[in-house]
This record gives sequence, structure tokens and C-alpha cells, in this order.
Amino acid sequence: MKRRDLILTALSLPLVAAPAYAAVPDMEVLKSPTCGCCSAWINHIENAGFTTKAHDVSQEMLWDAKARAGITPELSSCHTAMIEGYVIEGHVPADDIKRLLSERPEALGLAVPGMPVGSPGMENADQRDSFDTLLVLSGGASVVFQSHA
Repeated sequence: MKRRDLILTALSLPLVAAPAYAAVPDMEVLKSPTCGCCSAWINHIENAGFTTKAHDVSQEMLWDAKARAGITPELSSCHTAMIEGYVIEGHVPADDIKRLLSERPEALGLAVPGMPVGSPGMENADQRDSFDTLLVLSGGASVVFQSHA
């Protein structure tokens, strides 16, 4: 009986000693089935520790989802994601998303309008455009959240 107690105690130690980690929330991504840069952005996000669930949808469904999330045509890009109640539009760097989830500002989410060369998923050798990640506020207004040179 003592040996059994010792084994059970030893097996339970890692459970007691292990720190409690918050579960990483899933990011739902809506994209066109033929978009290679969307898949490259998803790889960037997953390499940064996020878990994604990608859904290939028609352009009509994608534009409807953007509109429902408050993304105007001026803020749009090729894919739209949702995480913890925030919308992530376009080629937003993973570090910006981590900062958003850490700071939790009152906003709809983040957007990188268009498809800037050099943004995550849009890498092209040594060519790189400067771009801004925008914090999208309710009503469609936005402010610069992070500039990327």
C-alpha cells in the first residue's frame, strides 16, 4: 500500500508543480480558397503561437463578414479574422495582435489595409513597404496602433 501511495504521489507532482497557463484562444480566419498570401499570413500567426481555424469562403461571404464586423472598404484587405471579440483585418503582425489582447482597448480590432509588400504573408525578398497597423474604432474611425518601417 505504501508503494502505491508513493507512485500516485509521484505521478501527481507534475500536475501540482506545473504553472497554470491560460489557454490560447482560437483565431477564426475567413479567406478566399485560392489566396496564397492569406495562407502565408496564417503560417506567420501560427508560428507566433496562435491557433487558427481557417474557413474558405466566397468573396460575397467574406465581404458580408467584413461589413458585419465594422470593416469599411477603406480598411479592408484580403482576409478577416476574429479573436476574443476583436476583428483582425489583413496582414496584421502577430506582435500587434498580442499587444491588442494584452492592452484590451475599446475598439473593434486591428487592420492593415491593402496588401503592403513586406507585411506578414506578403514577404518579397528584400523589398518592404512601410505600413501602419490601425486600431479600428466603432463607427469606422481609426488611429495608428503601430507603425512598421
